[in-house]
Amino acid sequence: MQTHTGSCLCGVVRYRIDAPIEELTHCHCKMCRKAHGAAFATYASVPLEAFHFLSGKDQLGVYHSSEHVTRTFCIRCGSNLQFVDNREHELGVAAGTLDSPLPVPSQAHIFVNSQADWYEIRDGLPQHDDDR
Repeated sequence: MQTHTGSCLCGVVRYRIDAPIEELTHCHCKMCRKAHGAAFATYASVPLEAFHFLSGKDQLGVYHSSEHVTRTFCIRCGSNLQFVDNREHELGVAAGTLDSPLPVPSQAHIFVNSQADWYEIRDGLPQHDDDR
């Protein structure tokens, strides 16, 4: 079984993923841009049952950004950690919080119709106006 580990910036929140990471999405929607303070947010999609907190679960902040989506973050350092859609059986883990090496999985840009006007996508990856 392939295992990945990750943590927030200050290290108080640590997690393990007991599954291969086969997909990364670079989300350009306004909420992801605001939450990450960047041109886009990159998430690794993992099955819900494969994600386990190792420490710091009591240090999680929760923000309900829409009716179906919850975003989590470390309340000490502010690191964005998860994107959880309650209609799905997987969650998005903020890829920048991974500590273990990651072979390059398939990737795509989503919600490019709302990308930052100051950023130009030039990497040749697939682009979608919605979430797929």
